[in-house]
This record gives sequence, structure tokens and C-alpha cells, in this order.
Amino acid sequence: MSTRSTDAPAGAVWLGAGFSGLVVGLLVAGAVGFGGAVVPAEPAAAADETITSSAVSLTNAHDALNPEGAPFPDLEVTVSQTRDLVSQGIEVRWKGGKSSVRPSGNYGGANFLQVAQCWGEDPEHPGHPDRRTCQYGGTLGWGAARDGYAVADEAVAERDVPYTDPADNFFVPTYTGIPFVAANPEGIVDEKLAPPDRVVNNLTTDDAGNIKQKTGTEYVNLNTNPFFSAFTTNEVPWAGAGADGSGSVPFEVQTALQSTGLGCGTPVTQPDDTVVGQSCWLVIIPRGTHDSGSVQIDRSGLWWDAWEHHLAVKLEFKPLGVRCEIGAAERQLAGSELVAGAVASWQPRLCLGENGSPFVLSQGNETDALARAAGTAPSPLAFTSRPLDLSRVADAADPVAYAPVALSGIAISFAIDRQPHPTEASEEYKARAALPMTEMKLTPRLVAKLLTASYWESLPGGADRSHIGFESFSKPGKNARTIVQDPEFREINDPEWSAQIISGASAADMLMPSGRSDLAMRLWEYVLADPDARAWLDGTPDEWGMIVNPWYSTNPEVNPTGHGLALPTESFPKADPIEKPDTTVSDPANGTGPISLVTNRPFTNSFADGAYRVLRGDGLLLGGWDKFAVPPKFGKTPRELFGSQKVIGVTTAPAAALYQTVTASLRNPAGEYVTPTRESLAAAAAAMTPTAAQPKVLQYDFGGKAAEAAPTAYPLTMPVYAALNPKQTDAELRAVYADLIRYAARDGQTPGTDVGELPPGYAPLPQSWVDQALAAADAIEQGTFPTSPSSPSSPSSPSSPSSGAYVGSGGSLTPPAPSAQQPAPAPAGTTSAVTDPAATGDASGALAGAPTPEDPEIGPAAAAVPIGLAAGLVTALAVPVMTRIRRRA
Repeated sequence: MSTRSTDAPAGAVWLGAGFSGLVVGLLVAGAVGFGGAVVPAEPAAAADETITSSAVSLTNAHDALNPEGAPFPDLEVTVSQTRDLVSQGIEVRWKGGKSSVRPSGNYGGANFLQVAQCWGEDPEHPGHPDRRTCQYGGTLGWGAARDGYAVADEAVAERDVPYTDPADNFFVPTYTGIPFVAANPEGIVDEKLAPPDRVVNNLTTDDAGNIKQKTGTEYVNLNTNPFFSAFTTNEVPWAGAGADGSGSVPFEVQTALQSTGLGCGTPVTQPDDTVVGQSCWLVIIPRGTHDSGSVQIDRSGLWWDAWEHHLAVKLEFKPLGVRCEIGAAERQLAGSELVAGAVASWQPRLCLGENGSPFVLSQGNETDALARAAGTAPSPLAFTSRPLDLSRVADAADPVAYAPVALSGIAISFAIDRQPHPTEASEEYKARAALPMTEMKLTPRLVAKLLTASYWESLPGGADRSHIGFESFSKPGKNARTIVQDPEFREINDPEWSAQIISGASAADMLMPSGRSDLAMRLWEYVLADPDARAWLDGTPDEWGMIVNPWYSTNPEVNPTGHGLALPTESFPKADPIEKPDTTVSDPANGTGPISLVTNRPFTNSFADGAYRVLRGDGLLLGGWDKFAVPPKFGKTPRELFGSQKVIGVTTAPAAALYQTVTASLRNPAGEYVTPTRESLAAAAAAMTPTAAQPKVLQYDFGGKAAEAAPTAYPLTMPVYAALNPKQTDAELRAVYADLIRYAARDGQTPGTDVGELPPGYAPLPQSWVDQALAAADAIEQGTFPTSPSSPSSPSSPSSPSSGAYVGSGGSLTPPAPSAQQPAPAPAGTTSAVTDPAATGDASGALAGAPTPEDPEIGPAAAAVPIGLAAGLVTALAVPVMTRIRRRA
């Protein structure tokens, strides 16, 4: 673990400053929001594996601005990652606190931490951020705003006086408001000197020079402003600890592309012409039981009596953008979202060399991308997990060369905070109220229930839900309200789940992306391979009487359409045409517009967006009806605050690792519940067998003997192949694609977060896969079909060790650095002494997942490489991938 870091480029570089080069982004649609759920005292399995080589530990005694009088004298905080940052999640873990009390009403809670991101250094306290540059106040909660009123002038700290309008009388109390100074070209943190358009300030001075609060038309809202609001801020207003005073919280790190007010990651050119990202700060503010002049916590954490006890660490970012040679021709890639994070990491290295090129990955349907790549006309290199469908082409035999480039999988992430029954739960369970659940087991049938709108709270309120047995709250029928109340779910999960009274639409289904993909097909195949799930979809009730929503039934005699839903499918259909009727005419005062299933439970923009929403606690819940809007419409509900989050989303293992979300354990064909870790992905690869249509493409066969004999295998593991017809007519383009494949199969299989490495959420390729990839690359470049290896056997040797590194939940962003116990990975393509990943052994531990992309149907996403700053801004919420970052020690 590293010591505290303070060496980063000084000064802020405004995002508006243009830069040449290519912006590489992983597009994440939607508003960018808030950190994740609070983790209780007893962390999830393998929690220590969230720590990276750039982790930093801080203590109140040595690192607080003023340790004297701090709420928690023995506080020790560990930040999981402080270098090579992009738009992602990191973990803030602590001990030495006190048992927390959650917020309620006009009470901000007690004995908790607040976490925020800042951009500027305090000139009076080097090594600490200036509070005026912190993104804080957007959640609008008590004890979490930038401004407020004090009972008396005496309660105002001396350092808050410059930001205070003293009381005029009893009816006009003392007002204090800390201005916000946004990142600016000069790096000025003083609101009096910074450019006026970069300052949000609700204070002015009168003719006599007295500080006065702005009122009337001059009033300025410090907490909802052009730079951040409740829908975009990433601050954590309340992070609670368990009974032993320890806890942890995932925190969303934002770059300049998510927050122009922070400007983090903006490219900065050093004197030696290297390019680094503009650094920022992470600040942790301890809050005790009361604020100065108050009997409780109800004042701002930026006010000096709280702020003086803060701890902070500098955050070093990868620069926003990749600088390939200007004028280099962009090369097109198309297909699987599952490879997007890896391609984005590899891109800066792919700019180099004789055939170096910038690449644009258009994430979309793999089947379409593969059909185009199977032709002889030049096309984008396809990324797929399934072989070519010969019905889509004129060829009698598959003409495509398949090169394995990635091994990862689908994941199901969740953020569900405890809400124990007020009278029936044990005192032990009540003591953990508001802390998150950290383990969840799912069977294929439970996954089917989440995919089919079969829990009654997943359907719009006010609509006729009788088709699933729901008549009223007093007569709900046999279908459970949410998955938490489902007897099947309670039977296999920890008994503490049964003590919860969690409800809400976002706990009754999963966030799912729109569009078509191999990933959706694979999840449905997992469900249908299970006899119980298949029978349930066919209309057979489960043991407790719960039925499938008939609109999703595969049985034509059950499905109201008269045709069974065709499964498996490449998408997640919203098959139920249910609609709450429009009541605006019958009830003009209180009526609302119609609510369909899509309106009630909208799609996410991508699989990665699902993990991002889980990190934020944003279940995409429908907001209130705004009858005054033109035209009238439903609003959006802000994300749920910590302590009351409940959201489940289908995503990928890389995205879950990037955003530090906890992932569910899925039952595999051996009957074990497994999460997606590097070890479990490798075990699944070892159990894969050739597909019937194409022996060069492997698949984890849910019904095969190899899968049944692999208890540690993660069932939703998927390979990704780069695929192209070697007979395509553009030899130069084929050579570029061949070089990409060679890099991906060799140097690109070194795990890590540095540029060019394999990000968390992936497992290194087995050696036999590397051999196949290199043979395919040669064939593509030479224009011949690969002759060796003739077919990919089940993995014989991983190209790097699979033990000792955490790929997922509980959440590591980076595997541990190589040590004597964990040798450095052998370069792919060289002989490895590591033995084959065994398909047997103990059940895997918990996981999270990793990076990135955007809508599976919409073009250039995760590895989008537009030229110049303007193109970069067009990609709005791109999660960039950077270049020229120093390697970790």
C-alpha cells in the first residue's frame, strides 16, 4: 500500500482549452450521479481485494487538518485507488468510528462520514482541498447543504465570518453560505478573483462594505446550480458505520466530462511533453452528534467546525483523450459490448507501431456485425460470442476466422439497503438498519421472474394487475410483491433477508438494456437450461403458487396472444401491454397520463449503464406528473439516498468492477452459487466445449457434463472473438486488424488498470486460446484461412495466473500487484508454467465488475475515438481512456 500522495500537477486546466488528438470514450448515457451503498461492519467476502497498489490510508491523528476535538479520534480511512482514475467507482473504507444513526426529518443523522470530490488546493493549507472547490450540497439534505442559518452570531466560527451575513434581528437570523468556485483556466480558488462565470455565490456587500445575503431576484441557489444538482452530484451525504464503528462506501469518481465544475482528468502537458490528467481531491468529513450552536447535526459539513476535521487525499486521473498521430485513419470495430472496456484500455498502445491506428467501436448487435464481417468487402472487425448464422450469408460453410480476445461474463448487480421489520425483526437485525445487504443468491427461475415483470410491484400502480393474481393490497394473490418477499428467494438466501420489509418497483425487476445482443441471448439460455425455470415459463406455478406473467409465457395456451413468447431471444422484451389509463380528463386536478410498462420501468442505455445506476442507487423510478409542463409529462425521481437504496441491474463483469457494485451469486449446473471472479471465469473457460455450428467457437454448455463437473465455474462466463473473413479485399485493413488481435492476445492479457492492460472484470486468456488468436491473426493478414490450431480445445493453460486476484464484487478495480505469492503474469504467447485452471474446488468468493460503454444499438460507444475536443464533447458522458500514464510500481 502506498503512502499518502501529494505529487500531482498544480493548477486547474479548464476543459474549454482545446487539445489535439483523439478522444477515446466509453459512452455512458444518462445523467451522472451519486456514489453507491454503505457497506456494514462485516464486509463481503474477499473485501481486501478491493485495495490496489495506489491505495492510501489516512488517520485522524496524522492527516486531519485539525485532529484535536475530532468526532472520531481513532479514525482510520483507506481509499482503494488514487491513481490511473477514470469515471469509475472507488471504495472508501474506515474503522475507528462510532455506530451511526441514519438521517430523518430535519435531522442529518449522527456519527457518520461525508465524502465529496474537490478540484482546488487550499493555498493556506497545502495538502488539503479548498472547501470552495468541493462538489457538495446537491443532495439538499439536512447537514449536507452549502448554506444555512445559525442560531446566533456567536455560533459562527472565525473562518466562516467572511461567508456570513450577521443577524439583523430575531426574524432575520445569521446566514452562512460557502460559495462554489468551479474549475477555471487559471486555477483560482478565491471567489473574488476567479472568473465570474465560474463562481456561484449568494453573498454580496452593501455600500458600507457589509456582507449581505442576496435576496429576491438576486438570490443564488448554492446547492442547485449550473455545475451540479441532485441529479448529477456524486457526493455522499451520509455514510454510516456498524456497531463496531467500521464501514465502507463505494464512491463515484467524476471526470471533467461528468462535472465541468470539477475539471478532473483534463489533459495537462508537462515540461517534458508528457500528458497527464488534471488531479483532484477526495475529502472525508467526519460528523459527530451535533454541530456548533445546535443540539444535532443540521449544519453544513463545509462550515469550519466540521470542515477543520476533514481528511483528504489527492486523486490522479488518466488524461481525457488519447493522442494518436494526427491524421491517422480511424478503423472501425463493431459488436459486443463485453469487450469495450478492454479495447478502450488497449487503444493507446494500439496507436503505436507500423500499423498503429485509432479505433472506433460501434457497440451493437453481434449477429449483424458478424454477418457483415463474413463478406469479402472491407468491413469493421466484428466482436462476437457466437458463431456465424449461415442463414444470414450466401456461403455454404463458415468463411470467418475466429480469434479469442477476451474472457468475461454477464453479471447481476444490486444495491439493497436493510429495512428490517420494526416489530418482528431481531434486535441484531434492527441494529444493522440502513446498511446494505452484501450477498444475494439467484437461481435461473428467480432470474426469470426478474426478467418477466411477474412480481406485482413491477407493474404500474393503478393498472389492472389481475392477470398475475393481484386484486388489491389486501388480496395480492400468490405472486410476491418483490423478489425480497418471494419464498423461493428467502429459502436459499441468508435468513436476514426474510426480516426485511423492502418494497418498490426497482426491487421487483432488473434494470435491463434495450437493443439486441449475444449477452441477452446468453442470459435467456441460462434460464431455459434449467428445468424448473423452463416449466415455470411454460405456465407451471412454482411450489408457492407464483405464476409467470402470462404475456411472457412460452406456452401459447397461457400467453394471451395465442403464441408463446419465442425464447431465447437477443433482447429483453417488455411484453406486457398493461397500461394505467389516462385520468387527466376524468380528474383534471389530480389525474395523470397513461403509464405503460416501458414508461414505468424504462430501459437502460447499455449493460454498463445498469452497473452505473446501481452504483448511484438510481432505479429509474417514475417521477410525479407535471400537469403544467408543455406538454404535460412525468418527471424523474432522484436516486435514492444511502440507507434506503434498492435496485437490481443486469450488467457485465467489467462494468460491475469499474463501478464497484456488489454482484449476485448465480447457481451453476453443478448446483453451486458462484460470483464472477477471475478464478470462476477461468474455471468456466476450462469447462467450455466447441459449439455444434463452429468448432473454433467455445461455449459453456449448461447441460454438458463438463459444466456439471465444474463447481467453481461462473455460469454466465462468455468468450469474445474478433472475427473476420480473411478473404476481404483490403489487405492494409486486414493487417491493422491482425495487429490488434496480436496485441489483445498477448500484451493485452496482463491484468491491471494501466494503459494497455486487461481491466478488472476480465480473466486472462488460456494459452490454447492465445494460440488460436495468433493463428487467426496470421490468416487474416495473409488472406488465408487458419490451419492451426484446427480447433480450440478446452483451455489447457492460462496465459497468466488466475489465482490471487479479485475481478469483481465487493469490488476490486485492480488485482493485487504481483508478489512472491502471486508471480507476475507471463506474457501471452510465451510458454506458461502455470497449470490449467481446474474446474473443481471450493466455491468462489464475492465479486464486483469493471468498465464501461453505451447503448448496445447506438453506434460509436465505449471505444469511440473522435478527433479533437469538439468530437469528444459530442460524446458527452464518455468514460475516457488515457495515454502516457506512468506504470504502477
